[in-house]
This record gives sequence, C-alpha cells and structure tokens, in this order.
Amino acid sequence: MMTSEGLIEAVRARFAHVDECPFQGPRIFFENAGGALTLKSVVETSGRFAAIPDNQGRDNVASKALVDVIARAKADMTLFMNASGGQFIAGESGTELLFRLIRAACLGVGGGKVVGSTLEHPASRSAAAKWAGVAGLDYVCVPHDDATGTVTAADYLPFIDAETKVATILHTSPVTGMGVDVAAIAKAIRKVSPECFIIVDGIQHAAHGRLDIDSYDIDGYVVSPYKMFSRHGYGIAWLSDRLSALPHQKLDGAPADSWEMGTRDTGAYATFSDVVRYFEWLGGEVSDAVDPRAKIVAAGEAIHAQEKALTDAMLHGTGNLKGLADMARVEIIGGVDNPAREGLVSLVVRGTDTSEVVARLNAEGIRTHIRRADHYSRNVLDPLGLADCVRVSMCHYNTVGEVAQFLAVMEEITG
Repeated sequence: MMTSEGLIEAVRARFAHVDECPFQGPRIFFENAGGALTLKSVVETSGRFAAIPDNQGRDNVASKALVDVIARAKADMTLFMNASGGQFIAGESGTELLFRLIRAACLGVGGGKVVGSTLEHPASRSAAAKWAGVAGLDYVCVPHDDATGTVTAADYLPFIDAETKVATILHTSPVTGMGVDVAAIAKAIRKVSPECFIIVDGIQHAAHGRLDIDSYDIDGYVVSPYKMFSRHGYGIAWLSDRLSALPHQKLDGAPADSWEMGTRDTGAYATFSDVVRYFEWLGGEVSDAVDPRAKIVAAGEAIHAQEKALTDAMLHGTGNLKGLADMARVEIIGGVDNPAREGLVSLVVRGTDTSEVVARLNAEGIRTHIRRADHYSRNVLDPLGLADCVRVSMCHYNTVGEVAQFLAVMEEITG
C-alpha cells in the first residue's frame, strides 16, 4: 500500500486532471474502468509526435528515428507483459483487435467448437459468436458464478473436449470488477485440447499491473491503452507465433506474419513506452528493485495493495464513516469480501433509482457510472434480476480521503 503521503502525491502529480475536470471543475474520479486518467508524459508525447510529418519506412533521418521509437515500444511491451516470444501489433482499438484475432483463429482451425464464458465483455463474446458462425463452428458459453461475479477453471472444464479449437477468457470483468485466473483456465483447456487457440481480453485488467504472458500459456492477449494511463485511438495485441502464422487479412506480398493494417501512429507506440517508464518509476519507489522487469512487478504489487486498501475502506468504512456493507438498502454485486476484486465496486441501492444515485454523486463532484442491462452488461445484470447498477471504479492514484467523501454522500443517499 502507498502509505507515504509524499508518494501518493508524487503519483497523482504525474496524471492529468487527477482532481478536476476541465468541464465540471473539482471532482473525484471514480470512473477509471471507463478509461483511466492519462499520464502527463503521454499528453506531451502525443503532441510532440502529432507535429511530425514523416512516416516510417523512408530513407531519411526522421523516418529511421520513428522506426527506432516503434522498436523501443515493442521491446517495452515485451518487458511490461513478460512475453518472450510472439509479436506485438497495434490496431484501431482493443475491440477491433479481439475481433481480428478471434476471426483468424476461428477461420483457421477447420472445424470443432469455440468456448467462452458469460462473464465476457461483448468485445470477445460477439467476436466469438460471429466468427464461429461464419466458420461453421459451435459456440458454447460457460456460465459464470453470479454470486462471486467471476468464472473459474472448474467452470470451464465440463465444456472442454478434444473438439475445442478456440477459447476466449476475460481477465477482469468491467461490470463486477472481479479478476479471473487465466493461467488456471488455460492449463485446464490444454490438458484436454492441447492445440486450442486461447485468446484473452485483458482490457480491464491491464491498469492493475501484474501481467505475465509467459506464465499463461495462451495465444493472444489484447489491451486498450486508454484504460492503462495512455490515450484513446489505438489498441495493442500480443500474438503467439502459431496464431501469427494463421491466414489473416494482409496486403498481397507482405510478410506472412504481417498483421498491422496501414501506417500506424508512431506517437501511439511512444505513449505506451511512457506507461512502461511510469511503472518502472513506481516500482523503484516502492521497492529496492534495480532490474526493470522487477520494478514493473513491484509496481503491480503496490497497485494491487493500494486498490485493495481503497475497496476495503469503501466496503467496510474509514474513520467514523461506515462502509457500503453496513449501509441500509445497499447491495454489493459479487459479494462484500471477494478476493478476486480489482479496484471496483458495483452496487445497487434498493428503493432508489440508480440514475438518481449517480446524479446525486455527480452533483457532489464524485464521478461514477451507471451500467445498464444492455448489450454491454446484461450478461451479468440479467441473472441478478437487475436493470442497472452503480459502478464505482478506483485506481491506485485515488485516496482514502476521496473514498471518505464518497461514503459521506452515500450515507446521505441511503439514510
């Protein structure tokens, strides 16, 4: 946990609009699952590269410098996610990349079935259902546990057989906030279907750190950098060598493992390096680590500890303020003490419209979000009999003081 006041202030100083909105004014940002705050270094890098007119692949100094920036960024991605093989590519968004990876897998296996779970965001569920249908594969959805808001290897296993050729896994739910043991699920799948292509949606998980692709035994991992302190406008995917080699859309005559479509934004790659430098800085502040990867690991552990402290305070109270678990009419999705929780609490206030709760919090300068039982969230909310919920999502730069302000307003709403 970041117990040092000096450290949390140093962390917050590195982010733009940490305590104020350029449109609303002062506010507490508890909408990190919708898009995390942006590093100031990312803002500066974006502006610098936006002004450069040159493209990669030309015979001039500027062009070669851009190629070097991209090469450095890909090395940083390898370091950050601990992927010793395969390749990283940039695309339009995390959703677009999930569709592309899942499409190639479904069209490349020549029969069988695709297995995912009901916990997944439509980015992977829609892609799996769409391309399984086009490829003539059966699509099977593993039911997640409504009570805990997550899914396990034991849940997947009854649905896996030798005909399972493609599988999708969500690393963290943007609705329940619960993480999933990707390595355990992948191991269970490989025991039954060793050649299965396993693709992971890591979009919600990445901001919490602790990424380790080498330990997962998977074939694809996708992130959306705007949810991990970078900016909108691009997505990043890691592909295993065997997934890269599958037939896919590319220009005629391009290398067989070429996946990027058109000229990518060098500035996007450069801003990913900014994120990795931030993790290295934070890791150096919270540990004695010297090795860059060790610093990144230490930063991830500190982030996890800080976010647990924040959610514990929100659920159980802080100072003389009682927590959500003790407030009348409040129901916590996924249960109160859930070890899978990653910086997010979704709730309903029985007898009060969710839209009113969100509006009253916003009127007090506390930014949260309403999740409705629409195509994004009905897979989680419908089984619970809920039309909507309030999503309160935190990140490591939030403070217990901000949680206290939230709890004070919630006490007024529920009292």
